Amino acid sequence: MREIEGMSVLITGGGSGIGAGTARYLAERGARVTITGRRKAKVDEVAAAIGANCHAVAGDVANDADRRRMIDAAVAHGGGLQTLINNAADMYRGPITDLEADKILNLFNINVVAGMMLTGLAVAHLEKRGGAIIFIGSVHTLRAYPGASPYAATKGALAALTRVLAAELGDKKICVNCVVPGAVPTELNIRAGLFTEEQHDARMAAIAHDHALGRVGTPAELAEAIEHLIRAEWTTGASLVVDGGLSLGLSNF
Repeated sequence: MREIEGMSVLITGGGSGIGAGTARYLAERGARVTITGRRKAKVDEVAAAIGANCHAVAGDVANDADRRRMIDAAVAHGGGLQTLINNAADMYRGPITDLEADKILNLFNINVVAGMMLTGLAVAHLEKRGGAIIFIGSVHTLRAYPGASPYAATKGALAALTRVLAAELGDKKICVNCVVPGAVPTELNIRAGLFTEEQHDARMAAIAHDHALGRVGTPAELAEAIEHLIRAEWTTGASLVVDGGLSLGLSNF
């Protein structure tokens, strides 16, 4: 298995939630982590709190020049690049009758296209020592939530992309996998203006009983699964469901 100690890892969307939690988890185990995000103050704050093993670079993963800066920063900080975690995402939702095409296309650009293009830039570095690429999927591809069709469609695209890239990059000894989270507290819906912080907390509490294990997850628990896929050298094209049993569809019938 690959060793986390000394590994260079680039995490997009590292300013909060799963991205920040994974950065802390891996940095504490000796990885040289570079986090990115659009909010400079936020990623700088996270990196400072984690310590010297974490470096922040502000930028928009949907911007080509910024993507190139992200790769260069990770290579400089880590002495190369062994792992890319495509975590950055946005949210757009609503009834199918009310959706706007430009907003759907923007969501696909952020959630799917940006990660594809960043992955393309990373390959030349990842293939040097046999690296890992992780996409962050969603339970939205396993359970149907009315009104969430744009977001679910982007995450479904990532599941397909994971398998295609695993086949495409296998001869370069690059493993490509996807982690599929259940409900985990993040700022995604708050940033999208869908909920206040109080509404988000209430929603997390309300959905807890839908999980077989009776609670929502934590970023650290997602990081454990990500670590496994980073280290595993004979696992590729897999979607690892880490959802506390949310996708089992518990009911009282």
